[in-house]
Amino acid sequence: MSRTTDVAGDKNQLRVGRLLKAHGLKGALKLELYTDNPERRFVPGAEFTLQVPEASAWHGKSITIRDYRVMNGSSVVFLEGVEDRTAAESLVKAILWMDEDDEVEDDAWYAHQLAGLDVVRDDQVIGRVLRVEHLPAQDLLIVKTDSAEVMVPFVSAIVPTVDIAAGRVIVTPPAGLFEELPSAADAADEAGAADETASE
Repeated sequence: MSRTTDVAGDKNQLRVGRLLKAHGLKGALKLELYTDNPERRFVPGAEFTLQVPEASAWHGKSITIRDYRVMNGSSVVFLEGVEDRTAAESLVKAILWMDEDDEVEDDAWYAHQLAGLDVVRDDQVIGRVLRVEHLPAQDLLIVKTDSAEVMVPFVSAIVPTVDIAAGRVIVTPPAGLFEELPSAADAADEAGAADETASE
């Protein structure tokens, strides 16, 4: 999955996961991964900055990994100071950020590297990246076209290639993402025109 990093103060940080829901009664949480190397990122003692609403008791705090396991195919973390299900539930939907290290993953880019890149579809430039927005489920590229701003999910199925050196991203969007889909009336008109052409 493609991801971006952000700058927090003077630190570059990488978004590496999101806490999905409490798991069991001993404070464990299921984890959605935004990293290809969970065994290296989620080691005991690793510390993460929390992105939570300002009203949360966890706002402005960080958490430390006590244990990371794969249980029934799901990634599960145990956190220092989170000993029961009630405490775990207070962290649901929190996004985990960590200081970037020198080893940048193959599909990770800094947000500022993406802003200004040309957006290319079928060898045609169709817009330019304005910015990146981080949402709980995924990152979005905000692309400026001639007529609008388009929100493009920053996932490999839609943005298969990021070429920083060439100054472009290549997109393979689903129909309708960058243009209005034909209305039913338009489709009927086109079908009628085709019938008339066939009968001539």
